[in-house]
Amino acid sequence: MSLMRTKSIEQSIKDSDEPGHDLKRSLGAWDLAIMGVAVAVGAGIFSVGAKAAANFAGPAVSVSFVLAAVTCGLAIMCYAEFASTIPVAGSAYTYTYATLGELLAWIIGWDLILELLAAGAVIAKYWGIYLSNVFSLFHVDVPTTLHLGPVAFDWGPFVIVAIFTVLLILGTKLSTMVNNVFTIIKVAIVVFVIIVGFTFVKAENYTPFVPPAQPPAGGGSVLTQSFLSFLTGAAPAQYGVFGIFSGAALVFFAFIGFDVVATSAEEVKNPQKNLPRGIFGGLILVSILYILTTLALTGMASYQDLAKAESPSLATAFVQVGAPWAAQVISVGILIGLTTVIMVLLMGLSRVLLALSRDGLLPRWLSATSAKHKTPARLQLICGAAVALIAALTDVSWLEEMINIGTLSAFVLVSIGVVVLRRKRPELPRGYRVPWSPVLPIIAAVLCFYLMLNLTVESWIRFVVWLLIGFVIYFSYGRRHARVGLMNDPVRSRLADTERR
Repeated sequence: MSLMRTKSIEQSIKDSDEPGHDLKRSLGAWDLAIMGVAVAVGAGIFSVGAKAAANFAGPAVSVSFVLAAVTCGLAIMCYAEFASTIPVAGSAYTYTYATLGELLAWIIGWDLILELLAAGAVIAKYWGIYLSNVFSLFHVDVPTTLHLGPVAFDWGPFVIVAIFTVLLILGTKLSTMVNNVFTIIKVAIVVFVIIVGFTFVKAENYTPFVPPAQPPAGGGSVLTQSFLSFLTGAAPAQYGVFGIFSGAALVFFAFIGFDVVATSAEEVKNPQKNLPRGIFGGLILVSILYILTTLALTGMASYQDLAKAESPSLATAFVQVGAPWAAQVISVGILIGLTTVIMVLLMGLSRVLLALSRDGLLPRWLSATSAKHKTPARLQLICGAAVALIAALTDVSWLEEMINIGTLSAFVLVSIGVVVLRRKRPELPRGYRVPWSPVLPIIAAVLCFYLMLNLTVESWIRFVVWLLIGFVIYFSYGRRHARVGLMNDPVRSRLADTERR
């Protein structure tokens, strides 16, 4: 059946060397580790843990981070095996195409676009907000919002996205060098904040470590309760054991960067060795930073006091213990942190679209790469323009949970795909193998799906709408133009090549 047709691994690797559509291999294990840290350590380390502690898990938010890290780690093992076996752009989309068929590959590619586009717009928007905060700290009176008639235009997100779009067009290695410098600076700020935070810790703030479950303030609503609660008919609640899992679903946002790293596989030197090393190195460092930050946070301030804040964050905790100067350092750290996140997300988005268009599921002309810099200049411009305009002109708050549901759905299919590829192609050389397969990949898939169920009903409704839009594009264009299908139809193949040129 054409919907289940697969693309061979050999063909995927061959296509990655196609002149005019190929990328330059320039990244090492260190670059990949820093890339993972760069995209995972952003505003989330200063805010998402505080929100999860205040509204879901209390002091046990550190357990939520451990659960999220373990779930991510299991899924990332599957990514590492795939990336070392099929070292081409596209990440989960490419892996699914090789194992589970074209329709599921399209769905996961469409989900990755949702994840990366939404994350890029949200992070760019926050960058503009924190730019305004930093201006205020230094008493610089520069408005960050321009009013063009009835339209409010936030120039900060537009400018930062434009800068990194240009850097990415000029070359992945150049943009990675800039990224490395910013990442080292922001990690130093995070370590400083953690050390200072522990000096304000009070043991009584850790009690009770798992607060008893209770109805949420205001009673909650059907759309904002978890999808699992909706399915089981349970009343909306916060805290307790289930609050830890809801917190894990929320803080999973902190770990989205590692599937983005896998999208750069085609630009990695010696990918069989460097990809697994880089991905796991970054994940370990990020997990340590997040857990230490949440332990400092919940030890400094009671989760009940955090819940009283309109938008709880690490800065809230420092203000509550009488150290407002630390909040100023955090604002600068967030601004620097978000800068690198934007760059990696923009690169990941263009690489997923590159893979989709190179396979013909989107117009082939999009996958053309620069002869000089070996980067997808057209796609990078389109991605940059889309992210910049969404962030500059719209309220992006409704996109936040969409990031998690897109990521988790990709993790589910990648975990299943590893098991399928082991059975279909056991002879393939693998630079890394997931231990105890198929048990660990199946556990990873189940955990990721369970976290998806802990996201809100509202997020699931929006996710279904996004999928329906994707189905319309696939059945009206992608299915008829897919190169896998055209290989058996010479006439249509020549017409497609003419359209591409």
